[in-house]
Amino acid sequence: MTTTEPHSGGHPGDEAGVTTGFLARKLGVSPTTLRSWDRRYGLGPAARVKGRHRRWSPDDVAMMQDMCRMTAAGVPPAEAARVARRRAVPEGTGTPIGSAVETGPPGESAAGQASSPERPSPAGRPPDGGRVSEGHGGVEGSGGGEVLEGTGAGRSGGGLPLGSVWQECRGLARAAVRLDAVAVQEQLTRAVTTYGLITAWEEILAPALHAVGRKWESAGDQYVEVEHLLSWHVSATLRHCYVRSSQAPGRSGDALPVVLACMPGELHTLPLEALSAVLAERGLPVLMLGGAVPAEALVATVRRIGSTAVVLWSQSRSTASLALARHLAATRWGVRGARTHTAVHVCGPGWGAAKHETQLRRPRSLRDAVTALAGDGPYGTA
Repeated sequence: MTTTEPHSGGHPGDEAGVTTGFLARKLGVSPTTLRSWDRRYGLGPAARVKGRHRRWSPDDVAMMQDMCRMTAAGVPPAEAARVARRRAVPEGTGTPIGSAVETGPPGESAAGQASSPERPSPAGRPPDGGRVSEGHGGVEGSGGGEVLEGTGAGRSGGGLPLGSVWQECRGLARAAVRLDAVAVQEQLTRAVTTYGLITAWEEILAPALHAVGRKWESAGDQYVEVEHLLSWHVSATLRHCYVRSSQAPGRSGDALPVVLACMPGELHTLPLEALSAVLAERGLPVLMLGGAVPAEALVATVRRIGSTAVVLWSQSRSTASLALARHLAATRWGVRGARTHTAVHVCGPGWGAAKHETQLRRPRSLRDAVTALAGDGPYGTA
């Protein structure tokens, strides 16, 4: 695959290169961000022709990809730019690629070199977890105006609706928009390792998934590839955590498992995958049934294994069946004379109508659900 675009009306002597718009789509940032990085940090095309559109050479593109990888990992833009420019110094020269050389039209002598001075590094990286506001690059209040752009041809404008999020969340979303699978997985692994499963899910993974999902819904078929890429890697990360914890030595197989299931017609399994990974980490056995579990199968499973707790996920009201939840809560199992029932926890935004159902428990977050199920403290009903 080549990173060059054909010239449109250019001079025969012009060197091949990509336009700013093409590079912005490739990197998953806006053209405004590229211009801002050029103006602030000297990250621009190595050669420019006066009065002509800028063209980015393959070396320029590699430098900008390096910049994006570092900012996605949480490195402050000024520091990332300094490193990217230093790495991009061509062998045998002392001039970074980002230091532009302005030239006149073909046939004229060079007008001279105008290197953009490096900006001083900020006082240091803000503490991990610093929130970033949509439309304000970096940490809140730092300015910048970065917007996440689409990657497909013809997709300009319309950044992801991230709102105020941790910078690790913004980095993850940026990597997903770029369709950079390696960076996505690196970001996910780092988030889980650094903050733990619960915090990583609530502050980084879930907000990025929600933003991509909302963008997909509002843009038709656009961004579907971004949503699928991010979802697949999030699922792979969570399942890896579950398998690693469930196979840890010393685990008892005597406890009754917690049943996790999506309601009939409900296909959003990632929240339950996150819960299964955390419960396994806490040493609780889990029976994960996955998405769109038929009502009959749910009832049969509860009676068959005698679980003391079942978690039902519903993303939308159309799949949240109060009748089924009530039936499961009323189901009695066990030997005659010692029958008991299953505690039903209804989770997800689809269960708004369940707030007055005293027989159902309604955790509001992953942390609440873990507290209720792992026995770390009392949990009241909805």
